[in-house]
Amino acid sequence: MKKVFLLCIFIIFLTGCTSIKNSDLDVLVNEVVASNVNILNVNKSGYRYYLPKGFSLVSSDNYNEVITNHKYNIYLYVDIVSYNNRTNFNYNINKKAYYSRNLGNKDKKGYIEINNYEKDKYLIEIMYNYAKIEVMVFQEDIKEIVTYVMSIISSITYNDNVIKNTLSSSRLDEFEESFNIFEIVGSDNYLQFSEEVVTDDRVKDPDYVN
Repeated sequence: MKKVFLLCIFIIFLTGCTSIKNSDLDVLVNEVVASNVNILNVNKSGYRYYLPKGFSLVSSDNYNEVITNHKYNIYLYVDIVSYNNRTNFNYNINKKAYYSRNLGNKDKKGYIEINNYEKDKYLIEIMYNYAKIEVMVFQEDIKEIVTYVMSIISSITYNDNVIKNTLSSSRLDEFEESFNIFEIVGSDNYLQFSEEVVTDDRVKDPDYVN
């Protein structure tokens, strides 16, 4: 019954039937983390995940992906090395941040931290389920974007056999210099990413993306 209830709440949030902006951020995060919704429409080497309607996968290169909703670029990195090693981590809540907390649901763990970047821009960093998402948004869109990107990162499902084969092959060298998903990037380092929003009309919502 609890799973059915959480699924209904999750669907309501993502279909816009309830005002996300009027909801508490903690409530939104808790519901998505606890929902365990397993709707997968993007298939990659070693993992799959859910991409909400209105979001498009723009590029994918060596487990670094760029997703857009045509307003913001969302940067996703999937760390198959840390997943394969079941790397542990510790996160200390940042009391100076706009929003900071640990995340957890069964064997999935992580954190979310939101910091003011400049004026009305906020950097959202979410490390969860051996993946990380970073996106810069205006304050008015924080709750909506957090809800959507949490649905993406929490839905990631790994294929152990594919990952082990990948890491044991000659391709291992590609992953030696990897992005540290456990590290807080902070606003000073965020400029390594391009903030040009993708507006390519050819990018469509996927029914199933390879």
